Amino acid sequence: MSHPDSSRAEAPWVFAYGSLLWNPGFSFLEVQRARVTGYHRSLCIYSHVHRGTAERPGLVLGLDRGGSCLGAAYRVDPIAWSETIAYLREREQVTAIYREARLRVSLEGGEQVSAIAYIVDRKHSQYAGKLPHDAILTHVAQGVGQSGANSEYVLNTQRRLTQMGIRDHVLERVAARFASFGDR
Repeated sequence: MSHPDSSRAEAPWVFAYGSLLWNPGFSFLEVQRARVTGYHRSLCIYSHVHRGTAERPGLVLGLDRGGSCLGAAYRVDPIAWSETIAYLREREQVTAIYREARLRVSLEGGEQVSAIAYIVDRKHSQYAGKLPHDAILTHVAQGVGQSGANSEYVLNTQRRLTQMGIRDHVLERVAARFASFGDR
């Protein structure tokens, strides 16, 4: 006999920690606060397409090893999974900076599910690693790419994290620098 929630646990899930929080771009059946262990959210990727260029790179989030990360898990209808995963690969794998991985995710109520997540590839040339605060600010300030200004990306992500009751001290500090400027 199967557990009543077994279909939920076996359904396709996507773990979001950055722009997918405020702009998923795909349909889903439910969304819950969730945590992954072994990775943390980090402004550790030079953006050459979406939020910057190769000449003036922005800086976007990646899941980097160590710690844990609070974000959201989206449950996708299995019927829409192939369309969803194709969309995610096109969006997230433009320069192959991320490794697509299946991670164990803890939902807010304690349930564990397996979810697709995009982890930074530390060997990729766009991996920035842990930058000093001033360098982060410089990249976020200069970055403008196909999806808009890097500062907008940071502010939108920070707003969504705040709405979800999630604290990210580094992102809060960076966002505070740009929030005072408003829309220019």
